[in-house]
Amino acid sequence: MGSVYSFWAMNTSGTKSPPDRLSEAQQAALITLLADDDPGVYHVVRDRILACGADAIRWLRPHSLSGDPVLRRRAIDIIQHLRRQEADTRFLAFCVSHGEDLDLEEGVWLLAQTFYPEINVAAYQALLDQFAAELRDRLAGQEGATATLSTINDYLFGELGFRGNQDNASEPDNSYFNRVIDRRTGNPIGLCLVYLLMARRLRLPVAGIGMPGHFVCRYQSAAGAYYIDAFNRGRLLSRADCIRYLQQNGHGFQESFLAPSSPGRILLRLCSNLHQSYALCEQSEESCRVQRYLVALAKG
Repeated sequence: MGSVYSFWAMNTSGTKSPPDRLSEAQQAALITLLADDDPGVYHVVRDRILACGADAIRWLRPHSLSGDPVLRRRAIDIIQHLRRQEADTRFLAFCVSHGEDLDLEEGVWLLAQTFYPEINVAAYQALLDQFAAELRDRLAGQEGATATLSTINDYLFGELGFRGNQDNASEPDNSYFNRVIDRRTGNPIGLCLVYLLMARRLRLPVAGIGMPGHFVCRYQSAAGAYYIDAFNRGRLLSRADCIRYLQQNGHGFQESFLAPSSPGRILLRLCSNLHQSYALCEQSEESCRVQRYLVALAKG
């Protein structure tokens, strides 16, 4: 541990640098110690680098390409941790500063970045734009709600292969929108988000319906309401079907159960599902992280 003590002596002798602005010599000393075989040394050095905040990313980044596999892995780990901290701060700020009518698409991407900070959001949005453009061409000239919904379902669940994750319903990735798109699978609300963001681009009257125990979409037409079960390949449900589901699953029925959810409530529901997933997986640190989002959204 002598090398660690040497570093701390260097860092505290004379005029002390601000904790987040190390000199180049101090940075170099930390980088040297970062690949130390002693786990105790590594943990001390890691904590010191993390205390530097996002500024450390700048001088750590070149070492994420190091030929030393230990240094490379540890540099990548710390950069990832710092980027997640930045994303966590951005999402919390978004949660507390927006009300019920927040921008849902912005919110789901900010949430995704709290665990996957390196994702290219613009690329994913361009992909959704591409999906919508393809659907727009197919929907041209079509009339009637059933024809419209059938075309959308054939494309999303047939050609693109989106499906409910029946085998691993409690996976946290079911609630991160980038992973829903990557894997073409997710939980009910994750798949309904695909539907909602397609409808938003196509200017279709689709809303999210947060029923107890399930999440569906509703297409409102002049002829009536159609409920879309995106988790089950877009199966169309009637109002009576939804009421029957609620009653059979012990929820009873209240009119509010079939009322459209605001964007804020949808994001809250998404975070609630994610919180439950982490709890079931016994990932307490992640569960606590998402608990903060739930509190912030409730206040927002």
